[in-house]
Amino acid sequence: MATNPMQRKARNSFLLGVLVTLLIATLVISLLLIQLKNYKEKEAEEHANSVRVWVLGQNVISGQVITTDMLTEQVINKNLVPSNAIGDMTILSNYALTDKEGNDVITEYKNNVGTLYLSRNGVKDELKIEDATGSYYIEKNGNKEYIELSESPIIAKVDMYMNSIITLDLICKSDEKTTNDLRKMEYNVLVLPTQLETGKYVDVRLSLPSGQDYIVVSKKQVEIPQVNGIGSDDTIWLKLTEAEIITLNNAIVEAARIPATKLHVVEYVEAGIQEASTPTYIPTRDVMQSILDNPNIINESKQILRDRYERNNEQIRNNVINPLINNSGEEGESNLKEKIDQSISNSKESRQEYLSSLERK
Repeated sequence: MATNPMQRKARNSFLLGVLVTLLIATLVISLLLIQLKNYKEKEAEEHANSVRVWVLGQNVISGQVITTDMLTEQVINKNLVPSNAIGDMTILSNYALTDKEGNDVITEYKNNVGTLYLSRNGVKDELKIEDATGSYYIEKNGNKEYIELSESPIIAKVDMYMNSIITLDLICKSDEKTTNDLRKMEYNVLVLPTQLETGKYVDVRLSLPSGQDYIVVSKKQVEIPQVNGIGSDDTIWLKLTEAEIITLNNAIVEAARIPATKLHVVEYVEAGIQEASTPTYIPTRDVMQSILDNPNIINESKQILRDRYERNNEQIRNNVINPLINNSGEEGESNLKEKIDQSISNSKESRQEYLSSLERK
């Protein structure tokens, strides 16, 4: 059947439109396939260049214990992270603090103080230390359940902020040891730094008016007691061994007896990487003997103190401290009584304030 020119023209236009549409569709599909291919190649490249790392979920300070609940896992381009970043939890498991059954020990904060909890089957129990033995335990219905921990905790070598990538250079094993004679002691006669915070590590030093400065106890973590969420301005808690307690008590007495003497706290800059200072203060002969005779003090501590005493006693005690005490006379004795009375009064006031805060809750 013959077609007229108008029909032929319309059919040719239709066929041309179909052909153009097919060409455009083919071009679009080709572009999409190319984009899809490029996307998959980019995805594969990113996957090949990505690593899993552990990052901090909160700020920590130098020397602070790091528990696994503080960490979160993230996937990051390996070109943007240090080569020694920790991505395998099995590496951290050699550091992580758990009990023998593998239950995590986590950190929560009460009044801005980090408190350890044992997490088992979704239940968290506060982990406490028994003063008499140094053993960890949780308390339920008045009974103690002793907990054996599998590893020493890890600590931060330096201050780190939230989202910091954890590397092996930023953490280390804690060298703190819980001994049977370790006690938490309260002191309100020490001169404290203006910006001292809970968790910081300090030395306690005795500065004499003649210019000498002696380290009494070294690298102790500070805890500042709080009442109604407000930290004390003159009282701190320190965990000390029996020998350190007796030695510091001796230094407190002598600081009170010698006019213009200061017993003060000095803060470490980066406790996680700084070694503990070597104590240089030598107690009196009578105090030294009481330490050596004390059955609660471990033999290792006795030997360290004996060596220090025999090496430095004549120079420090006889040539420096003893003359200052002997020259203080009645003024020194009066000042000692005043300081002791003031310390007792401050302790009573702080205790009463604390009890009153409990009644108001």
